[in-house]
Amino acid sequence: MKYALHSISYAGLWGGQAYLSLEDFIRKAAALGYDGVELTGKRPHLSVLDMDDKKLACINKLLKDEGLECACIAGYTDFLLGADAGMSPSVEFQISYVDRLCEMAQALDSKLIRLFTGYEVDGIGYQKQWEMCVEALRECSVRARKYGVTIGIQNHHDIAVEHTALKEFLDDIGEENCLPMFDAWAPAQMDTDLQNAVKAVGKIAYTTVADYIRIPRYNYVPNLVSYSRSPDMLRAVKMGEGFIDYKTFFHALTATDFDGYVAYEMCSPLRGGGSMENLDKHAAHFLDYMKAL
Repeated sequence: MKYALHSISYAGLWGGQAYLSLEDFIRKAAALGYDGVELTGKRPHLSVLDMDDKKLACINKLLKDEGLECACIAGYTDFLLGADAGMSPSVEFQISYVDRLCEMAQALDSKLIRLFTGYEVDGIGYQKQWEMCVEALRECSVRARKYGVTIGIQNHHDIAVEHTALKEFLDDIGEENCLPMFDAWAPAQMDTDLQNAVKAVGKIAYTTVADYIRIPRYNYVPNLVSYSRSPDMLRAVKMGEGFIDYKTFFHALTATDFDGYVAYEMCSPLRGGGSMENLDKHAAHFLDYMKAL
């Protein structure tokens, strides 16, 4: 396994999170000892609106100078966005965005684009929403092939988030360059057997990790003079301090001959806050954790 640091970790996008420019982030990842980086395919980092050929060439040179690979470009898609309105060609906009991400990946010698499916919308049948996401991601995969790029689907959005659904979803797409980027975070919240889930999904191209604790929530019900249970809040903590059984997860990955990247991300509020010092401590601890594991 090789280890990548996701640039979202230093993008300053959640309250209190320290910010680094894309160039400074790349230097940070190298200094911490990572093998590669996952670059956020939106502002403030690798935006399709801001990157021209000259800028991409400079980023590629910096990556090589720092001894890093661009392991993945993280695309941000929701192929059901605006599906309940029907007026905007939202899917076409997003496929065009993905096409440009693939073009940028080629310029950065990267072979993988991470994409999401879609968040469910009201008023449309589930099968129709499933089909819309399948068709969009199939077209993305076909277009990616001319750039020598693989499309990875992360189990994050509502459609096909559960592991058996993800396998069925990928089978429906039916493209060889469309593979799962299967994470432990979602199935761990479903109390899924991680070993069986990894085995069931099949060939996994890449995985992204972060660990969390559950913080219970209750709401007061005055007429009962009592409390009702609400969904837990999750808080990110150092690897190994949360509820996700990563020992089992990585053992299962190893059993499948997984040889891809494991990416660490800090994309939500961390225990200890979002200072540069705390971000660095968590990012460095991940490497120590993986080596010990």
